[in-house]
Amino acid sequence: MNLHEYQAKNLLKIYGINTPEHVVASTTKEAELAVQTLKGNTFAIKAQIHAGGRGKAGGVKIISSKEEAKEFSETWLGKTLVTYQNAPLGQPVHRVLIEETVSINRELYFSLVVDRQLEKITLICSSAGGTEIEDISKKNPELILKISTSIKEEFCNQDTHQLCETLELNNGDITQFLLLITNTLKLFIENDLSLLEINPLVITAEKKLVALDCKMSIDSNALFKHPDMINLQDWSQIDRKEAEAHHAGLNYIALEGNIGCMVNGAGLAMATMDLIKLSGGEPANFLDVGGSATADTVSKAFKILLSDPKVRVVLVNIFGGIMRCDIIANGIITAIKDVGIKIPIVVRLEGTNVELGKDILNQSDLNIISAESLTDAATQSVRLARGIP
Repeated sequence: MNLHEYQAKNLLKIYGINTPEHVVASTTKEAELAVQTLKGNTFAIKAQIHAGGRGKAGGVKIISSKEEAKEFSETWLGKTLVTYQNAPLGQPVHRVLIEETVSINRELYFSLVVDRQLEKITLICSSAGGTEIEDISKKNPELILKISTSIKEEFCNQDTHQLCETLELNNGDITQFLLLITNTLKLFIENDLSLLEINPLVITAEKKLVALDCKMSIDSNALFKHPDMINLQDWSQIDRKEAEAHHAGLNYIALEGNIGCMVNGAGLAMATMDLIKLSGGEPANFLDVGGSATADTVSKAFKILLSDPKVRVVLVNIFGGIMRCDIIANGIITAIKDVGIKIPIVVRLEGTNVELGKDILNQSDLNIISAESLTDAATQSVRLARGIP
């Protein structure tokens, strides 16, 4: 689960990490008042979305008056901001962050991530702050510095001091930097984060370490341990179909193809998508309805699939283990009648009572094509998506 910048900065403050003073506004009037509330002569105003690249897309601006705050807010509030990370659809802007500017002496890159290969928490730093980490890794990989630790330990003192030396920090900066490492690691572990990125982390003219921008992601599988965090989820930033699927208890991820996929089991869903690709087609989604899918579950899944205007055919790939194939077949028919599907449905069944399930599908008067194998199902789906009968 991703947090907005202002939410992430509020959490940073709780753990003693410096951030610019800020105000969050959801209306133009609130944005104007924020300029009068904050100190200083210039302010940064930022559209709040779950994507990077806002500055290049016009979603971040330095302002000096309430008139400029009004103009920026009127431009973006209620509108969609498209960046290179969320193109082509973009994401809606419902809030803007107005914060005091700081005088910058130096910019660093700082992040904590879960390294799944090492099974450790990895700290990534760079002297090239303010630049996208992807650009740094391509152009100047030697500038990326990494150290790691297990979830039950602190970072090694020798590693952290070597990091400070490589970054060429002076004594005063080193003290603040080491405290930052301690505090961010504590924040990361206690809140089950999967990403904490501060870019840039700046050293101000007053020799103060400040998190100027921040991205933060919480492991969704750990949200049950943090009920106070659940309400921070902004569903408007997520694909509408994915949000509907979440509330329906389905695992759905939207893709760019035209073949809708409905499968029970994540591994089987991945294999189905692979075969569609190998057959020359493009899956429209990943969708796992679970091992004990009912007619109601299948009906909800069909509605979500069909809400995607790109979908021209649906491939249903079900293994009847916990649920018998004849019950699944009846559930599919009931769901199709309930939803009123007009596009072709290719169904591949396997498992308990598979022949009985196929007979039920074949005897229906619906536009259902019963496939003999997964390869056959993928091939037929690709052909139908191309308009070939």
